Amino acid sequence: MTDSVDVQPWMITPQVTAVFDALEARGRRGCARFVGGCVRNTLLGAPIGDIDIATTLTPDLVTAALKAAGIRAVPTGIDHGTVTAVVDGVPFEVTTLRRDVSTDGRRAVVAFTQDWAQDAQRRDFTLNAVYADRDGTLSDPTGRGVADGKAGAIVFVGEARTRIEEDSLRILRFFRFLAWYGQGVPDAGALQACEDLAGSIGNLPAERTSRELLKLLSAPDPRLAVELMARAGVLGVLLPADRDRREFRALVGNDSGMPGLPDPVLRLAALLPQDREAVLQIMDRMRLSNAERHRLAEAAEVTPVIGPDMGMKAARECLYLQGATAFSDRVRLAWAASGEGGDPSPWRNLLDLAEGWVRPVLPVNGKDAEAAGVPRGPLVGKVLAEVEAWWMARDFGDGREAVLARLVAVIGDTGDTGDTP
Repeated sequence: MTDSVDVQPWMITPQVTAVFDALEARGRRGCARFVGGCVRNTLLGAPIGDIDIATTLTPDLVTAALKAAGIRAVPTGIDHGTVTAVVDGVPFEVTTLRRDVSTDGRRAVVAFTQDWAQDAQRRDFTLNAVYADRDGTLSDPTGRGVADGKAGAIVFVGEARTRIEEDSLRILRFFRFLAWYGQGVPDAGALQACEDLAGSIGNLPAERTSRELLKLLSAPDPRLAVELMARAGVLGVLLPADRDRREFRALVGNDSGMPGLPDPVLRLAALLPQDREAVLQIMDRMRLSNAERHRLAEAAEVTPVIGPDMGMKAARECLYLQGATAFSDRVRLAWAASGEGGDPSPWRNLLDLAEGWVRPVLPVNGKDAEAAGVPRGPLVGKVLAEVEAWWMARDFGDGREAVLARLVAVIGDTGDTGDTP
């Protein structure tokens, strides 16, 4: 009996139909099939993201077929057989069937083939090696991809060790897929191979491993996957100075009551040392973006201390100085560090404050200081800083008139404003 799935709405959109019609006009019916995440997620009943297509047509024929149909063809990975078809702004990766010629753990040299089974043998996991025709008919060259997909079993195609030696990133992909789709007891052979070859991750470009880790941490509940990574020695290769994972587990547990999607950067912060300099050193190795580096460094600050007994006045001052993102991050990390089972209300109140509070603007500026007699230069900043500290201590309640009066008083206390102290 041939396995099949019901024709899904995403299989028959005008854009998908246009690509398949173009490819089959150049080849024959059945020369193109859906593959990868769209098929896997259909088996799992999960939402569909990108729609990838595999084909027996070589890249030059794919390009010609698309152009003949008036479809834009972008050679995004031509050496590896990938041409991106763009229809009405929607991209579809179309990749020629391949077999590996040589691999070195980081990259592969491939040759094109028309054999679906050969293409399946070079894929990472059985549930990613299932193909679907446009009518929903499934092709399962490994003989177990459909069953593994429905069961949420993350199993390497063939020998786990061989697949990892071809591309070490597959270690992280194993744990990422486990976090997102895994069900039941994880495959023991795969775990052992990941542990045996964990050190090979260090040979990969940092950008690849960091992105893969953040994808893993984006899963609804990555706690088991992260714990298994730690036991296998994989997490230690990525984060040589990781901290007690109880806080990470508590943070993920708290997420269940939080609005919005999981925050992978904050979850990463819960795995890093609570030391700004140590975090920056790890970030240098991980090659994260400047925005991510800044956020993680701010989250590692330990002063001022944030706790459930923090008053609203102190919280507003902290929020004013740190900004909403850094303040919220530190609240959620402190909440996780406080342990499970406590009253969440004080923490939620602080988070509500961060979400709803509009940061006030100091009602005076440098021009006001100069107009009051302060010469342009470093003294302006010194005077304004003192005025701002007074304004914050009074909980930002004073308006421009009162703050101007305080500015004049500070200038008077400074003495001769013509001399920079």
